[in-house]
Amino acid sequence: MMNNFSNYAKEYIHLNDEEISLMLSVATEKKVRRKDMLLQAGEICRHKIFILGGMLRLFRTREDGSEHNMYFAPEHHWMTEPESLGNGTPTLYDIEALEDTHMLLWAKRDFVSLSVAIPKLKIYSENIIARNLAMTRERVFNTMSATVEERYEDFVRSYPDIFNRIPLHMVASYLGVSLKTLTRVRHAQVKR
Repeated sequence: MMNNFSNYAKEYIHLNDEEISLMLSVATEKKVRRKDMLLQAGEICRHKIFILGGMLRLFRTREDGSEHNMYFAPEHHWMTEPESLGNGTPTLYDIEALEDTHMLLWAKRDFVSLSVAIPKLKIYSENIIARNLAMTRERVFNTMSATVEERYEDFVRSYPDIFNRIPLHMVASYLGVSLKTLTRVRHAQVKR
């Protein structure tokens, strides 16, 4: 599994073996079971996570108990709760394993040190933050302007590798629609 990270780091961050070894030397390897919580509302996020295998989700629960999924992170993706991590404040969000998940974790102070020692990592991390911000803005725009059908098609197109791994009620939550509406949309597309 560590080869997964090494290959990822070489291909996407353009790190050499020495830089990868430095990153791994301060990482904590962790395995969790499906439905395990890695972060709960009210806690302070203390890690950046790289998923080697499995999938995590970031979500928020309203007072009425309804869950709103914000982000799904399958293997070879990063996960954190950036506001809590950056400010050291309690989060409003939860991070849960949707599948048995194998991951690497870096404490904030270690990741900051790595970003100083490995400038390519800092640039890559900043690019991920910028890309996530752009994706979030696009998602908000689509929620306000696109039809349910268009949002569904965009989700399937954007996440073809995870669509069948997520329960439909979580997809509906991510899209901001009811399960009944999502089922209607899916049936209408099958008939086409």
